[in-house]
Amino acid sequence: MAEVLSKTSLLPSWHHHQYHQNNQSSISVFPKSCNYNKSRSFSCSLKLSPEISSPSLSTTSDFHGKNIAFQATSITSSQPHASSAVNSQQSGRRIGKALKWWEKGNQPNMKEVVSAEDLVESLSNAGDKLVIVDFFSPGCGGCKALHPKICQLAEMTPDVQFLQVNYEEHKSMCYSLNVHVLPFFRFYRGAHGRLCSFSCTNATIKKFRDALAKHKPERCSLGPTKGLEEKELLALATNKDLSFTYTPKPTEDVPAKEEVIVAEETPPRLPLPSATSKSAQVVTAWR
Repeated sequence: MAEVLSKTSLLPSWHHHQYHQNNQSSISVFPKSCNYNKSRSFSCSLKLSPEISSPSLSTTSDFHGKNIAFQATSITSSQPHASSAVNSQQSGRRIGKALKWWEKGNQPNMKEVVSAEDLVESLSNAGDKLVIVDFFSPGCGGCKALHPKICQLAEMTPDVQFLQVNYEEHKSMCYSLNVHVLPFFRFYRGAHGRLCSFSCTNATIKKFRDALAKHKPERCSLGPTKGLEEKELLALATNKDLSFTYTPKPTEDVPAKEEVIVAEETPPRLPLPSATSKSAQVVTAWR
């Protein structure tokens, strides 16, 4: 009797399924026939709906070895653009990252130096191009006030290379280069090496403009690019805080010039008067 009740309990589920068939149910099962025989056993056969499409998930039921197919349904989000919104927010955080004041307004011809070797190579590879080394500090108020004008001048002179040296990150290197005041600038060009060096502020920007106008015109320098001076390179190489090596260039032996000593002619000396002649003159004058 318990088996009969378990079988008959499926009938309400069939009607419930037919009621929700229009609501896109994931299971389509229709009764074919139900028989109650004299042996008091209840048997049913099931007919599967042909509307079930693959891929489908099938399980084996106990209804005479028939298979019931369950249609795999996909759950769609009520917000189709949720993932794109999250990606845009993440990218917005990266794009909206606040720039530091010495990074604002930088031009393509402005480069921040990362090491002593980078500074030496940048000067050596510049050729005849004018290079301006800008020493600054993030905590320097004068450097911060002057930075926008330096960026404007860099935009007006794209053929000039600007190198930025952060004093706080390269204190030991600046000490070896004898930089002790900020903001500080040094001009380099070709075989001439260092042209000038000075410190200026927003109030004395004319000093920078005058130096730029003086050394900006194109010119050709004879010989290889000099860059830093020999004593500066040696100071960087002997600094234990820096990983910089430098081999001094061999000096050429210059033959010593032969000194020719010319004997100076001494003027002839006049003969000294003798004592007898003096006494004779004195006597003559007395007489």
